Amino acid sequence: MGRIYDVLNSLETQRLARSQTASRPKKYVAVESDTALDRLLDNKKRELEQQAEQYEDIVDDLVDDLDGADPVDEPFWTASVGQQDAADLLVERITAADERVVVVASAAIQQFDVDDVGARITAALEGALERGVTVSVLLTPELVDTLPETVGERYRDILQPHERCETRTISNITGTFEIIDDTEVCIEVPHPLVEDETFAVIDLKDPEFAADVGVEFAPRWEEATELRL
Repeated sequence: MGRIYDVLNSLETQRLARSQTASRPKKYVAVESDTALDRLLDNKKRELEQQAEQYEDIVDDLVDDLDGADPVDEPFWTASVGQQDAADLLVERITAADERVVVVASAAIQQFDVDDVGARITAALEGALERGVTVSVLLTPELVDTLPETVGERYRDILQPHERCETRTISNITGTFEIIDDTEVCIEVPHPLVEDETFAVIDLKDPEFAADVGVEFAPRWEEATELRL
């Protein structure tokens, strides 16, 4: 009997039942079905809101812990295979940039596609510019000549107006890669069987390697010609 009263008291606490306290034993009556459903929904919403707040607090604590942690000196690399996963990784790393993004491309793959992948990467670059990140894009003239008109429109409308974005062209570059904050390099691997498609992206977090790549990039950037589409 005690367990039954516990259940009835719980229903009353949730406002799903009413009691007549003057009676002995105490009598209970259920509220109307529509009212009960509305109250159940309200109770569940409150529970979910409380859970969301708890998760937000946990995330904030983790972010604080990670920000205060000592940086890892050892190089770290990861790779994503497949066009969609590779795009996800590249967008993630551009989104994480705080100071500078360098894009070097000699072939029309990933970031210059006309589909939603190219649009996502363009949006990530735009977001970086709005955060105060400097974006430098170095292309080969041959690549520029093969870009679809829609890509030129996207560049003119979204990237070119930003004063922190500059695009130049030069012939003596090979491969496609991105340098993020001078500490990591995203290397795009072309598909061995499908032309103009990315097979994988390798992200290497190694300031020493990034510095070496930057040393190779700097003179080519100085010699390159500014591009105005």
